[in-house]
Amino acid sequence: MRRSEQFYAVSVRDTDFAANVPKVHTNGPIRPAAIVNDVLKIKMKFNPDVSSSRRKARKAHFSAPSSVRRKIMSSPLSKELRTKYNTRSLPIRKDDEVRIVRGKYKGREGKVTQVYRKKWVIHVDRVQRDKSNGASVPIGVHPSKVVITTIKLDKDRRAILDRKDRKKNAQPTGDVEMAD
Repeated sequence: MRRSEQFYAVSVRDTDFAANVPKVHTNGPIRPAAIVNDVLKIKMKFNPDVSSSRRKARKAHFSAPSSVRRKIMSSPLSKELRTKYNTRSLPIRKDDEVRIVRGKYKGREGKVTQVYRKKWVIHVDRVQRDKSNGASVPIGVHPSKVVITTIKLDKDRRAILDRKDRKKNAQPTGDVEMAD
């Protein structure tokens, strides 16, 4: 059996002459081919330039440059900020205030002291552990596991929020009145 056949292990066994539907044998019971084709239907890629290989996706992710990591290291906004800015998430930055929503430190709030892009983590104020020699070390938290509660706004950040504003960019949907 070839490698491609090992994955699906599907072969036409015989024909059901009464219904005139070929029967297909999978690893389980014999089923009509029409049902098996629906089950084994593989979604076609829309963009041929983008690979759907897990290996290549992981390599691209973990060897991404800092500029790409900034975008990947985004955090969702709190409910209040989401309604205020009509934006779901933002790339995290130093001096944002966050609340940790997952893991051992769930519920803790603090200011972001460092965005450690090389390690894919952020360091939050007062989220640290003591070493055996007495020194305290910050604990890395993944940005997807925090919620931004206060945004450090400057002109670049404000421009990002204006660009991402959904209500401003939304096209009018529904009926449009006709002018007389």
